[in-house]
Amino acid sequence: MKVVFLIAACASVLAVFLICVFLFANGLPAMGKIGPLKFLFGTEWRPTNDKFGILPMIVASIYVTAGAILIGVPIALFTSVFMARYCPKKIYKPLKSGIELMAGVPSIVYGYFGLVLLVPLIRQLFGGTGSSMLAACILLGIMILPTIIGVTESAVRSVPESYYEGSLALGATKERSIFFVMLPAAKSGILAGVVLGIGRAIGETMAVLMVVGNAPVIPDSISSPISTLTSQIALDMSYSSGLHRSALFGMGVVLFIISAALVGIVRLISKKRG
Repeated sequence: MKVVFLIAACASVLAVFLICVFLFANGLPAMGKIGPLKFLFGTEWRPTNDKFGILPMIVASIYVTAGAILIGVPIALFTSVFMARYCPKKIYKPLKSGIELMAGVPSIVYGYFGLVLLVPLIRQLFGGTGSSMLAACILLGIMILPTIIGVTESAVRSVPESYYEGSLALGATKERSIFFVMLPAAKSGILAGVVLGIGRAIGETMAVLMVVGNAPVIPDSISSPISTLTSQIALDMSYSSGLHRSALFGMGVVLFIISAALVGIVRLISKKRG
């Protein structure tokens, strides 16, 4: 069985390694041909005119991911605490089933929800077309909830009950015991949920494609239409060729690096606080 487990682990690592090799082998030559500075810091994306600046998509991807985390993490954290420590048994199972059902809803359904409900609402409140960075932030904030809630609830439940009882015995209230004793003890599990949420948010394609407006410009407000790295890749890949197609692989390389950097930053912050 040790050999079986070793083979399974090596197969997973090998798959990730091969994906990285394929991505970098196709993307780096295009970045070199275009020019790394022009590619990364150019503000115009016009493939027909051989202009391949992806800075607007990089900025939009970071903004959308940050907005989704700001919206989703607090809601997910409080929901997890409620389910682990406050939720009555009668409503726990329906609530748990509903959250698990959210995780199974296809991205296209979330995108349709955003297109039909969020976009018109934002159009009424802020003007413009409604397809905007704000719509993407709200939609992604909803989409990452089941991922973070599931991991965070498990982390809170895994904290020994003696921590909670000891805090109460020292005179702390129930709320103080939960938020100042149990949550810090579950920090590693909560962090894992946040990291998974970041990965889901920055890698989401179809739902974002339907609500952002797909305008490759640097946003100047939350109601501005934008285009993220993932949405632009999905939008252009079907008809791209030559240098244009290679540039899309270059965008994939940049997206991979940004994802790894965000995860690394979150873990670094956690270690410093610990």
